[in-house]
Amino acid sequence: MFQKIATAALIGAALIVSACNTVRGAGEDVSSVANCTENTIEGRTC
Repeated sequence: MFQKIATAALIGAALIVSACNTVRGAGEDVSSVANCTENTIEGRTC
C-alpha cells in the first residue's frame, strides 16, 4: 500500500514540475510575440 502511495506522489510531483516549465515557456513565447509586434509598429524588424 505504501509503495502505491509513494509512486502516486512521485508521479504527481513530476507532473507539477513539468507544468511549471510549460507555463514559463508559454510566458516567454507571449513576451516574444509582444516584443516583435511592438518592433513592427515602430518600423523595426523582429
